[in-house]
Amino acid sequence: MTEAGPGGAASASLWERDAELAVVTDAIDALRDDSSPTEMGSLLMFGGEAGIGKTALLAETRRIAERRGCTVWSARGGETVTSVPFNVVRQLLQPALVSLMPEEAREYLGDWYEVAGPALGITDPGERQADPQGVCDGLVAVVSRLAKREWPLVLLIDDAHWADQETLHWLAAFCERLDELRVLVVVARRPSEVSGESERHLETIAAAARLPLTTLTALTPDAAAGLTRATVGAHADAPFCREVWAVTGGNPYETVELLAKVQDSQLEPVESSAAELRGLNRSARGHGLVARLEGLGIEATRFAWAAAILGTGITVDLVARLATMRPAEAVRCAELLSAARILTEPDAANRQADGGELEFVHPLIASAVYRSIPDGLRTAMHGIAAQVVTDSGLGAAAASRHLLEVHPDDDEELVEQMREAAREHLAVGAPEAARRCLERALLEPPLPEVHPHVLYELGCATLLTSPSTTIEYLQAALAMPGLEGDDRVSAVYRLSQALLHNDQLDEAIRTVDEEAARLEPGPARMRLQAAHYMWEGIHAAEEDSPARSRELAELAATCTGRDNSERALLILRGFDAMTHGESAEEVVELCDRALVNGRLAPGLGWTDSAWGIELLLMLGSAYAYTDRLDRAESLFTEALRAYETAGWSGGHLSLAHAYVGLAHRRRGRLRDAEASLRESLRLAERVGRGLPLYWSSTCGLVDTLLARGHVEEAWSIAERYGFAPPYPSTIVLPDTRSVRGRLLIAVGRTKEGVNELEAAEKACAGRGRNPVLAPWAGDLARALVSDDPRRAAELAATARQQAELLGTDTAIGEALRVAAALETGQRSVALHAQAVTYLESSPCAYEHAAARVEYGIAAKSVAELNRGLTLARSCGADGLAARAQEVLDHGRGLR
Repeated sequence: MTEAGPGGAASASLWERDAELAVVTDAIDALRDDSSPTEMGSLLMFGGEAGIGKTALLAETRRIAERRGCTVWSARGGETVTSVPFNVVRQLLQPALVSLMPEEAREYLGDWYEVAGPALGITDPGERQADPQGVCDGLVAVVSRLAKREWPLVLLIDDAHWADQETLHWLAAFCERLDELRVLVVVARRPSEVSGESERHLETIAAAARLPLTTLTALTPDAAAGLTRATVGAHADAPFCREVWAVTGGNPYETVELLAKVQDSQLEPVESSAAELRGLNRSARGHGLVARLEGLGIEATRFAWAAAILGTGITVDLVARLATMRPAEAVRCAELLSAARILTEPDAANRQADGGELEFVHPLIASAVYRSIPDGLRTAMHGIAAQVVTDSGLGAAAASRHLLEVHPDDDEELVEQMREAAREHLAVGAPEAARRCLERALLEPPLPEVHPHVLYELGCATLLTSPSTTIEYLQAALAMPGLEGDDRVSAVYRLSQALLHNDQLDEAIRTVDEEAARLEPGPARMRLQAAHYMWEGIHAAEEDSPARSRELAELAATCTGRDNSERALLILRGFDAMTHGESAEEVVELCDRALVNGRLAPGLGWTDSAWGIELLLMLGSAYAYTDRLDRAESLFTEALRAYETAGWSGGHLSLAHAYVGLAHRRRGRLRDAEASLRESLRLAERVGRGLPLYWSSTCGLVDTLLARGHVEEAWSIAERYGFAPPYPSTIVLPDTRSVRGRLLIAVGRTKEGVNELEAAEKACAGRGRNPVLAPWAGDLARALVSDDPRRAAELAATARQQAELLGTDTAIGEALRVAAALETGQRSVALHAQAVTYLESSPCAYEHAAARVEYGIAAKSVAELNRGLTLARSCGADGLAARAQEVLDHGRGLR
């Protein structure tokens, strides 16, 4: 049994915690063991009801760790400050942040300084809206770097159930990286105190622990008796000790507080006094605590109320201003409340990032005091607190926590404050906090001329997190008078994006069409017309494709590329022409006209919000499938660099990696393609399965693994990530059915593979005839050559015609490879030779290598096989290289 001396409140809460302390000690010793060859952190999570001793256990963890030479950082969630984004992680990192000069912090944190710095409050945010996932990744990187600098490092987080959602998001991601870092994370939380996203994050955190959550239990009667005698004297008799346990239920905090009251009242610890314990216990909590507070006087009560309203950053000066009392009186009240064990000075080693001079002795006290404030007065005090915080220069975001509690009252100034707070929250990567502010602004309500703009801002804030909510707000904004000009067009465009992401494609197209019909000819109308064709263009099940292509061609023919609306239409026309297998030269000419001096026009960059990522991916894809891989690769690499620099590490970065992988795959750099696509898939997993970006990653990776000859691994990826019908409603590159059919044939499920390729044929009937984009015809011809040679020949001839129309070396060379595979003898050799001639001029090295190997086999040429083998190895095409080597090793008939 862990025992404590009389009066040792902190130690008293550790009675019967030997098992838990042993686990903590072992974890700290393991952390400090530098003889281990690998870095490996750990997580401990403790749970239990209020007052059960979680805080005391964390305090003892700090003492043990510091005695063993560890650096310890700690933080605590708060019931009244859960809406403050990054509150807890800022507390946690404060010791490190204050030890670094601004220049040192910038140098030490590198590229992550601009991404995570605003969330931590060490630098101003940039002009762009921060990506929440990017900020989370930045915080993970920052803490990882600091952990290596401060090793051995222990992180303590108390009351995690009251941590802000942004901190929990970071902590969940950080705990998944613990295998790479020597950090001990200790988390304490109450059960059943959270729901929604916070609960999901806490479950992820708990899953990272090597030991299951430890639930702290109440003191046994024997422990309560030992604690009683250690506190009030060994002469405390057994009936008195049993009553102490009975009235507190063995709750350590209540037991300590009750025994303190026994000492204060000089109650004799004997059976005859036991009846008074229940009354004393009531004064230590709930209404009894409130009565005890009121007994200290009205000024002390006002001071305590003001401190509870502030919740964090409690200073005597701020409390005095909020409670409207003189500084000297405020100091006296602080001393009085400290003596009454209601407020205390924070431990110097655990002082919070907000610079607070005071904190409540226990969260139970803070909650009881806050709830004791009369409702009307509490609301009014929050309003005053908002003004005090604003006057102190802490900003609109800091004041918004208090304004959220104020009753609506047609206050124009409050609406503007909440809009400004929302902008501050978005700038640091906290869209949920921004949403709360704007929704509160709507309740005021805003003036009629302001109302639609608030709804528009709210729709923009929720675009990435809740498409259905975005739709509701933007539709409401557009239904009101007041949203005109560019703002209205942007709102319509964003609404169509949200409808698309919500799988309401027809409604998205109808929305832009109706608004375009209202507008006079010009850039605004053309922007919405471009959106119409863009959403239709990425729809995999598009109908009436020839008619749509004619309309788009007629509209693009009027465009010279003088503004971004015209440039968008040129890109869309180029992409459409590419998918339909029209002349590659015309496709490239259209795409080139959409550029300015060979580069993306201002306002049409990867991080610009006016058009979104889809348009630029279409541009790069049009180049990729018309043999202009240098331009495609340059665009996709630029996207990757732009998103990494901006700290966007969610869906945008996943797509950038996927399309960089696509460029590598087309180039024949299969190892690089695989690495990019695996990183894309890793990022896509965090965003969520089933989205088009997820399919792009999976399909590209399966296609690349097949090209490498890693068939079993390709099948494993397909099985693990659900690469099978039903397919998404939007286009995926490369073509999903073509890749799936080739995979099935490669694993020996030929009949299923043929069915899949025939399904690809039907799906492409109205959309596209580009034989490189959707190479189903060649694979189907090879699969049918034995059972249905006539059909195979027809397919090969059709592929040749389509390739000639497209006119690229890759398309023609690939069509010749298919034709050669269906022939024998000198006819086959001649076709293989022609395929090599075209493909050696193609930028696609893998296809060239395959043609060389096949030509070498058909012609029985050692020289050609060796050339093919060298190319295959340089591409990373292991299966193709093995095939060439096997033929060379046998050597029969070779010359």
